[in-house]
Amino acid sequence: MARRLAAIMFTDIAGYTALSQRDEPAALRLLQDQERLVRGLLEVHQGRWVKSMGDGLLIEFSNALDAVECAVDVQRHIQERNKRNSGPSLRVRIGIHLGDVEGAGSDILGDAVNLASRIEPLAEPGGICLSEPVYGQVRNKVSYTIETLGSKNLKGVSEPMEVYRVVMPWAGSADATGKPSPLRIAVLPFANFSPDPADVYFADGLTDELISALSKVRELSVISRTSVMEYRARTKHMTDIGRELAVGTILEGSVRKAGTRVRIAVQMIDAGTDKHLWAETYDGSLEDVFSTQSEIAQRVASALKVQLLEEERLLMAKTPTEVTEAHLLYMKGQYHYQQWTKEGFTTALWYFEQAVEKDPRYALAYAAQAETYAFLAFWEMIPVREALTKTEAMATKALALDPNLAEAHVALWDVLFDSWKQQDALNEARRAIDLNPSLARAHVCAGYSYSFTRQRGAALQEAEKALALDPLSRTTIEASATIDLYGGRPERARELYESLAKIDPAGSWRGNLGLSYVRLGRFDEGIAEIRAAIDQSKGANLPQYSDLAYALSKAGRLAEAREVLGHLLREYQAHGRGTTCVAYAYASVGDRDEAFRWLEKAFQERAPYLGGILQEFSLEALHGDPRLDELLNKMGFPPFARAE
Repeated sequence: MARRLAAIMFTDIAGYTALSQRDEPAALRLLQDQERLVRGLLEVHQGRWVKSMGDGLLIEFSNALDAVECAVDVQRHIQERNKRNSGPSLRVRIGIHLGDVEGAGSDILGDAVNLASRIEPLAEPGGICLSEPVYGQVRNKVSYTIETLGSKNLKGVSEPMEVYRVVMPWAGSADATGKPSPLRIAVLPFANFSPDPADVYFADGLTDELISALSKVRELSVISRTSVMEYRARTKHMTDIGRELAVGTILEGSVRKAGTRVRIAVQMIDAGTDKHLWAETYDGSLEDVFSTQSEIAQRVASALKVQLLEEERLLMAKTPTEVTEAHLLYMKGQYHYQQWTKEGFTTALWYFEQAVEKDPRYALAYAAQAETYAFLAFWEMIPVREALTKTEAMATKALALDPNLAEAHVALWDVLFDSWKQQDALNEARRAIDLNPSLARAHVCAGYSYSFTRQRGAALQEAEKALALDPLSRTTIEASATIDLYGGRPERARELYESLAKIDPAGSWRGNLGLSYVRLGRFDEGIAEIRAAIDQSKGANLPQYSDLAYALSKAGRLAEAREVLGHLLREYQAHGRGTTCVAYAYASVGDRDEAFRWLEKAFQERAPYLGGILQEFSLEALHGDPRLDELLNKMGFPPFARAE
């Protein structure tokens, strides 16, 4: 028998025995549902099915992180199953331990297995408990909260062991009372009390940097900038803001800048009671701003009784630049970047370029340039290849100066993702998450990478993490909805897209809302929404035409679908764009040979939107065709992502 280190996941169905005595067929269905759900997620998380034992399952993983991520994914899918099912709820407890095992054929033996089985009963139904060795391996690698249950005496184990529970991401990081955890925090936009109203950029910049500083504390979950900026006007009560953001703690304040002098007033508030926990005023010069931010962040951690690691203290104390003028230029650039317009991006680039001229070692300013070019590429505001070349150059420069800069890894993701290097892109997104678990955009990037390689469970998980960190952001809601749409949850996607109508009524989301209707069988509504999206974009968004062709074909209106195909062909002949859209439209009308001819053409042209080939609905009929497999090989898709 070979010994090896393994992470052991043990599951058990709560209330199974009692249910089997009352309704044995219903109990057996729960057993089958548990096995189906778990087996369906093992390939995604590299787990190995060992055996079933009564109503429990024994699963082996090569590392603790895969085991914990799989356990969370299992509970997520069970939650969705219970929402859809009118019968008895499936409630599963999960315990995970890390230790040596001995292989005995396909079975495994050893104390690690016994310990996992002892930890599992400590979990609440629908919960996950971890041993201390597992916690030590994953505490700095996951974005959700892990709380100690204290030292426990386990049956058959001589020494007490510290046991931990995972706070489910969809629970809003709630405590035992169901209230949002105080470790989930929002930094509201600081008020600008400066004599010059134009100094609002400085107040916004200070807000951003406090969010960034607090994000370096891994036990904290920090709401992203785009969501907190919704409360700039402060027309709502703190308890209402806390409820809407699902946070337990709020930080608010003001800044007054006069020449080189700065006064920062800050207070921390219990979001549930509106009780002020502490308040402080800091006076100093512009050169003192970074140390003041670090001091505020450490004061917050202390007030929340968070034990800071030495690594976290060093990160918070780290100064991104010693050149005050460069820092002010960077803050002005960020102010314009957040306008989300071509003019705003262009102005932001000018300020970022000026910042690195003042300090050529300012990694954060290079990363900001990279992200700006990435968004210019995404919206095709400048030639895509030119923008991505600059994105790569700036991100590479930033990483050379600071390999631990999460924002630079996200920018590099943009380049790799658009170059079809999906595994490399995913690695960059995951590295960004490791460095800053509160960075919502990193979770969005990881979600897209998982989605494009059909790792749907992991994609949906990342989308929910992003939404928890940035619940009011238009871009995050739209990204999460898109991942839901292509991850097999059209009803959830529809809800999110419809919620965007209140935030961004003229946004590009309407086409995908139409697709969610189509996937729900509501063809007429779907076609109407896609047509409205085309009218809204004045026909500039060609993928909406291929979506319309798909929707019409699903509704049985093939003649109209062919008219849409004709429009796309004329667009290509006139302007040389839309190759991928033509291919998708051919697939929708059932012309497989022409679809593959245009897919090959799109590959040769490195055409936009081809990277989504595996999640494109119009190509579902082509799955299993060896020509598709050949194209996926050339594009570098991993074997596990291939079409079925």
